Amino acid sequence: MDIGFIDCLNVDELALGNVVSVQFLSVAGTTNMKWVLVSQHWIKLPNLIGLDVSRTDVVPTVLRLLSSSQSLKVLCALNCPALEADASFAFNNNKGKLLLALFTDIFKGLASLFADISKKERNVFSDWRNLKKKDKNLDEIMTWLEWILSHSLLRIAESNPQGLDNFWLSQGAALLLSLMQSSQEDVQERAATGLATFVVIDDENASIDSGRAEAVMQNSGIRLLLNIARSWREGLQSEAAKAIANLSVNANVAKDVAEEGGINILANLARSMNRLVAEEAAGGLWNLSVGEEHKGAIAEAGGVKALVDLIFKWSTGGDGVLERAAGALANLAADDKCSMEVAVVGGVHALVMLARTCKFEGVQEQAARALANLAAHGDNNSNNAAVGLETGALEALVQLTRSPHEGVRQEAAGALWNLSFDDRNRESIAAAGGVEALVALAHSCSNASPGLQERAAGALWGLSVSEANSIAIGREGGVAPLIALARSECEDVHETAAGALWNLAFNPGNAFRIVEEGGVPALVHLCSKSGSKMARFMAALALAYMFDGRMDEYVLVGTSSESTSKSISLNGARRMALKHIEAFVLTFSDPQTFAAAALSSAPAALSQVTESARIQEAGHLRCSGAEIGRFIAMLRNPSSILKACAAFALLQFTIMGGRHAVHHVNLMQNAGAPRVLRAAAAAANAPLEAKIFAKIVLRNLEHHQIELQAKD
Repeated sequence: MDIGFIDCLNVDELALGNVVSVQFLSVAGTTNMKWVLVSQHWIKLPNLIGLDVSRTDVVPTVLRLLSSSQSLKVLCALNCPALEADASFAFNNNKGKLLLALFTDIFKGLASLFADISKKERNVFSDWRNLKKKDKNLDEIMTWLEWILSHSLLRIAESNPQGLDNFWLSQGAALLLSLMQSSQEDVQERAATGLATFVVIDDENASIDSGRAEAVMQNSGIRLLLNIARSWREGLQSEAAKAIANLSVNANVAKDVAEEGGINILANLARSMNRLVAEEAAGGLWNLSVGEEHKGAIAEAGGVKALVDLIFKWSTGGDGVLERAAGALANLAADDKCSMEVAVVGGVHALVMLARTCKFEGVQEQAARALANLAAHGDNNSNNAAVGLETGALEALVQLTRSPHEGVRQEAAGALWNLSFDDRNRESIAAAGGVEALVALAHSCSNASPGLQERAAGALWGLSVSEANSIAIGREGGVAPLIALARSECEDVHETAAGALWNLAFNPGNAFRIVEEGGVPALVHLCSKSGSKMARFMAALALAYMFDGRMDEYVLVGTSSESTSKSISLNGARRMALKHIEAFVLTFSDPQTFAAAALSSAPAALSQVTESARIQEAGHLRCSGAEIGRFIAMLRNPSSILKACAAFALLQFTIMGGRHAVHHVNLMQNAGAPRVLRAAAAAANAPLEAKIFAKIVLRNLEHHQIELQAKD
């Protein structure tokens, strides 16, 4: 007879002592045991062969007493703190009894049960299963051991006690893999679940122990798990897929999974009609899709369509499967080719449906992230416009910026930022209440994560490309929170806040709001101190807009006394701004290089200046005709500092290879820029920097013209 009282609160010790026919007894995890009393009864049980006291508070003296049992052969005591803490404890093995504990060599102990111990100890389970000549008594012991070991190892993995790293690495992982090959299906399932569980060290952040994961891989565990995942039993499929998913967080394991054909297996399981199987398979594809090298293989295996179909299949009542499917699609959508596949198989509609209707924050976050990634490919594909055209998409994302969960707000703002690069989307976001929502978000995120701050400012930057939106942002109170974000310690936030303030400063009313809200010192600080060249550049351009003279007429509206005080305060701000604009431009001016370029207009000399002045990321900025016209007008400004700044900006916008250089060159040609640039380059009273930069811009225009003629 086999009796198990596992994880019980109370057991009737005396009654149990009267079950004389019991052969195998387990009280693993049971509490409130009167150990001295039970041991006195249990040693008298005439047929007791195996006893499991794992995960209990059994003490060494009790085990010594139990060792005097005439019939007992195997005593299992895994994770018994009192035993492990007693350095002097030594179980009497001389009476033919085997103790299995975390501090013993379990494989060696099991091998000692067999007459032939010459074989490899780690293969003890497989050797036993393959024995041609069976021993009934030994079979009963090993079958029972498989059962109780799989149960205790799973419970230990779930509780994840400290100090077991050495056990898991030296024998725990190998034990679970051996048990996974058992003929007992429940043992297989528990072993697979144990493998899925013991590698996780932080469930909330999906962190795994790399050493444990690689221990599984080194013992051919991935191949075994994939074989089990092919089982017809859905319980085994689910647990094997879960183990593969968790282990695949490790990049080396993910590579092994892919090489062993795991992507096709997971894609097939994702089509399962069993929600738990599909959920774990989607989780595996989510983790595998983190690796750029696996995205194409997932698409080729039909994984993209399988994930989209999951969303429609489990659109209600399946938060876990929906989060994993959306998370995997978010990763895949970051790849240009895969993003097109997502759109083709209905992924835009599926993800927008989740963003609109699902109330679970994990699903909302991943759906918004997926939409953000779909919209991030610019001119490479039409997904940005497609997301904007999907019914309810923009309204849903605007609504998600008001979520109580920071991760949801961050991803929704990121999606709106990316979508705002499309002209039609930009206006539609504003019409959907995006200006008000994003200004409110910027106000609320002064103490939020840098990621949320960056995206909130970035979305306002994107919307403010439109002058109407820019004015609306200013009127809605968006200047103050952007100035606050400009004071962030994070360079990524510097860039988006500076970009938004640059766009806002184009409007004189906004420019004055920036002055009134204390924005000049913040922009000056960015211009001089930020570690980001782009943030410094855009802060300088914002200051240049503010003090190129266009704000003066706006300021002069009002009574004469108000005008005088405003004028005095502006003069101080102007001096501060121009001083730091000049210092910024001079950081890109090497005296020797400029002197050589002044003496010679040879291409080599100008190229040297261009390379030292180039801000690589500035090539991604796209200016409107009005903005380009303003910089051309600045070349005629009485301020030599603003002339130099304008020439420096036009240099960045027209450098060969810049993403929007051709667009800017066309705008400049249409605005008559060459004549103004030639005048600036030849002006006797212009600073050397303005002259040299103007020469380079002229050369850029000529090169683009030559290229255009060559294509024609």
